[in-house]
Amino acid sequence: MLSALSQAVALGKDTFTRGSLEKSTIEESVRVLKSYKRILAEYGIERPEQVRVVATSAVREALNRLSFLDRIYTATGIQVIPIDEAEVNRITYLGIQPLLKLDPELTDSRTVITEVGGGSTELLLVQNADVLFAHTYRLGSLRIRETLEAYHSSRDAMRRLMETQIQRVIDQVLRQIPAGHSQQMVVLGGDMRFAASQLVSDWDPQQLPRIPLKNLEELTDAVLSLDEDKLVHKYHITFPDAGTLGPALLGYVMLARAFKLEQVIVASINLRDGLLKEMATRGGWNEDFSNQVIRSAIDLGRKFGFDEAHARQVCKLCKILFQGLREEHQLAPRFELLLCVSSLLHEIGQFVSTGSYHKHTMYLIQNSELFGLSRADVQLVALTARYHRRSSPKPTHTVFTALNRDQRIAVVKMAAMLRVADAMEASRGQRLHELKFSREGGRLVIAISQVEDLSIEQLALKQSGSLFEETFGMPVMLRKLR
Repeated sequence: MLSALSQAVALGKDTFTRGSLEKSTIEESVRVLKSYKRILAEYGIERPEQVRVVATSAVREALNRLSFLDRIYTATGIQVIPIDEAEVNRITYLGIQPLLKLDPELTDSRTVITEVGGGSTELLLVQNADVLFAHTYRLGSLRIRETLEAYHSSRDAMRRLMETQIQRVIDQVLRQIPAGHSQQMVVLGGDMRFAASQLVSDWDPQQLPRIPLKNLEELTDAVLSLDEDKLVHKYHITFPDAGTLGPALLGYVMLARAFKLEQVIVASINLRDGLLKEMATRGGWNEDFSNQVIRSAIDLGRKFGFDEAHARQVCKLCKILFQGLREEHQLAPRFELLLCVSSLLHEIGQFVSTGSYHKHTMYLIQNSELFGLSRADVQLVALTARYHRRSSPKPTHTVFTALNRDQRIAVVKMAAMLRVADAMEASRGQRLHELKFSREGGRLVIAISQVEDLSIEQLALKQSGSLFEETFGMPVMLRKLR
């Protein structure tokens, strides 16, 4: 059984207007979370691992976010985790995925999934359950509203200003997803749930109703013609909702027009649904999600002209090493995916230059988007790829030393395995497939079948295997499987 409880706090209004959260807003957040904590206690939910509290752009972009997070923790014992744009996209995908699979029309067509939130707009392009594109744009109903508060113009002039702001972002979207590349658009968020309640008779939130764009345009015109007092009185909504409703609906309308669609599909899904699914699987990254991340990495590699056959083989060998050396590395399962992504992208720096290309690789990964990976995870991937050759991590490497101890250890372990996998693919012939591991006399012995000559791989391993020995305390030896 699911219960829902919500109380509005003006976090976004503070951040997008003043840049920081007001003391009164912080204390209101404390009051709300204390009340939630009492309710959770009534349900017997009191252990920290049973509760997940996240914050999005309103907290993430606040100049005093650390003060806010510390105050919440001091007053309530609740640890609030700000999640970045990539995590929001990942969690949104987890929430919407089951609905997409139930609708054959959405499964087969290219579908844009979007939500115009208070501070940003998330947009995914999906086909056959594969994420083809994911990005977050700095366009939100609260941002639009607060930007326009300084103007004292007529309603028509204010609408033109809103349309100008929205169109700037749509121009960015169309450069990445040209019009005509999408046949459907699924819209999320409370503003569109409101629209569905007004435009769809007997609306069932468990269904995916189609709303003609013409009808949504008429509702948007009606909403934008009224001030907040009249919206609250007419539609029985709260004042905060009344302030953001018009800009959000206008954003959806203009997006649908830009994609040349005649209808939009409303899904009664929000961030909470994805979070609940993630918690139900204990935060595990299932095979389907991992495949989406791998697909995103391969797309990035192709953008920089990587040697795909080599990259895929190194990834395959990394997976074998990760699984065969669990006792040694003791990393959580999610690091297997991070290692695989690092292996796929470890040579993309050659797009810039073959000299010191491992450093270029790190820079390119750091400044690219990989679907489903947080900025922290992308940093781990970038550093692992950076250390696949040449020097080991040093105290003078500031990006590495900025990590916490657990992260540093994970990077070193993954980089050590990546070096071994890359050495085993030194011939670039994709000829090693079956590996058997044994520990003999303080050495890790990797026996390889169906290969007559391992001299190229053995030489490569001799040149790059020292990091593995430094990390795991044993050298690696390659041997033909008899």
